[in-house]
Amino acid sequence: MDLDFAAVRAFVTITEERTFSEAAARLGISQQAISKRIAKLESDLGVRLFFRTRSGAELTEDGRTFLHHARSLVGIADQALALLRGRRRSLRIDVLDTRVVATELVRAFHDGAEDVDIEITTSNGLRSARGALARGSIDAAFARVMGTLDEELRHLPAYLEPIYVLVDRSHPLARLREVPMSRLAASTIWMPGNVAGSEWEEFYRLLGVEFDLEIDTSGPDFGWEHYVEQVSSRRRISLVGDGTRLPAHPRTVQVPIVRPTPVYPCSLLYHRQNYHPALTQLIDHVTRTFRPFDPSHQWLPEPDLLAYT
Repeated sequence: MDLDFAAVRAFVTITEERTFSEAAARLGISQQAISKRIAKLESDLGVRLFFRTRSGAELTEDGRTFLHHARSLVGIADQALALLRGRRRSLRIDVLDTRVVATELVRAFHDGAEDVDIEITTSNGLRSARGALARGSIDAAFARVMGTLDEELRHLPAYLEPIYVLVDRSHPLARLREVPMSRLAASTIWMPGNVAGSEWEEFYRLLGVEFDLEIDTSGPDFGWEHYVEQVSSRRRISLVGDGTRLPAHPRTVQVPIVRPTPVYPCSLLYHRQNYHPALTQLIDHVTRTFRPFDPSHQWLPEPDLLAYT
């Protein structure tokens, strides 16, 4: 049997106010409602807790026995509520990497929000965000959604990031102001960070199928500095989001892709039972700043079209 906590609180309040009517007024409910709560509590416990007198409600012997424990239950609950309500906890937001555009979006939100503390965490994208959101270890995450999510998770479009070509300055593509997608056909695109099974690996695989690109995921992947240096020293072609803050390198350039421009889709994910007060503000910010997909000059994989159009 589980005790009805509202009934236990009603019981303690009656002992303090001495009458059902005064206790009901203090709790902000009707006298009929408080009577029903006590009747249910007595039924659950299998004892009578009060008897009526001219001066009000008096405790039975069983009622006096239960009172000490009931006060303890209410006291512990009130302490727990006070602790949580009084605690100022940061809004915990997960991004794939601090160099990606999601971090800039969070920074813009923080600059425009009043009295909101933010804690940024990094992980491996959607794969870890699912569990972290369910456990409550993070409040929100930015990731490309693929597959079926748990029914408790919610997501909304956050941004569409144009993809650029990254090449050495001596590469023929570096002389162009824009790179038509047709110019990349049959090219080998080096993407050492495309982890098998990740949502970004799937995006670039679908991009390769659509436009006849060979996606080379061979590594090793030693981080951003090594990645940029390898693109330059080996005259490789790579792709990068235009909002990604790459380490400065004198010999690499980023050139926009056009006709069409592939855009990487990213969503804001959160748990529907997360009640952090700043989460609503973040959702509002993302909704206001999102720019919808433009099929006239942008490209998205088929699985993403429904969510972003």
